[in-house]
Amino acid sequence: MAGYLVSDTRKVTTLRLMEMKRNGEKISMLTSYDFTMASIVDKAGVDTILVGDSASNVMAGNATTLPMTIDEMIIYARSVVRGVKRALVVCDMPFGSYQVDRKEGVKNAVRIMKETGCDALKLEGGVEIIDTVRGILEAGIPVCGHLGLTPQSINKFGTYAVRAKDEAEAKKLISDAQLLSEAGCFAIVLEKVPAKLATEVTKLVTCPTIGIGAGSGTDGQVLVVDDMLGMTQGFSPKFLRRYADLNAVITDAVGNYVTDVKNGDFPNENESY
Repeated sequence: MAGYLVSDTRKVTTLRLMEMKRNGEKISMLTSYDFTMASIVDKAGVDTILVGDSASNVMAGNATTLPMTIDEMIIYARSVVRGVKRALVVCDMPFGSYQVDRKEGVKNAVRIMKETGCDALKLEGGVEIIDTVRGILEAGIPVCGHLGLTPQSINKFGTYAVRAKDEAEAKKLISDAQLLSEAGCFAIVLEKVPAKLATEVTKLVTCPTIGIGAGSGTDGQVLVVDDMLGMTQGFSPKFLRRYADLNAVITDAVGNYVTDVKNGDFPNENESY
């Protein structure tokens, strides 16, 4: 077994993530949107797989996450769940599926859980959606919060810049994080906030924090898998570390295939019946 593979093959649960925080064990999270990638990511030992509405960007080619629908998220999440044995699978609730009111949010949350088989849901926002968060939790559905840069609110912010740099917004983020933790969220994603603030929040809340562009003081880290594998181009935020250059690998492979087909070298005698 390769050295990077996790030896503990038990199914990751929300309870285990809480235990990892208490034990000081960092939590790894990556996105996945399909069966094949999820199978690979899970086998490699990631603790949590996020079926993010970032699929809107990397899978569907949209400029924002706003166009994603419940039906689309269900298709992606269902495919991921089928490929996962160990990791905790968290599915994003898409824009418009929980912001209207508590009743509709709970109804949509139940539907996503029933039709995907995922382990938990993620919602963006704090005090503005806390009533819906509580309703979903009361329905027996684990919830992961998301604060800082919340992409579903991009039209409100008008920018993807770092959030909570000023004192007022930082205080609100701390308050929202404590509210989500006290409500019973099993984790909170902190996106593009100052590292010092993320570290402070991590110490204040009982649930794990998962950072993306939030420094190393959080309980875990998350990246979009297509970004960290170097499949996407033209997106190079400061927080992104590329662990491979699959764009080049795939381009070369496809180019060689095309050349072999054009030259008549593929298929050869051994590849024919």
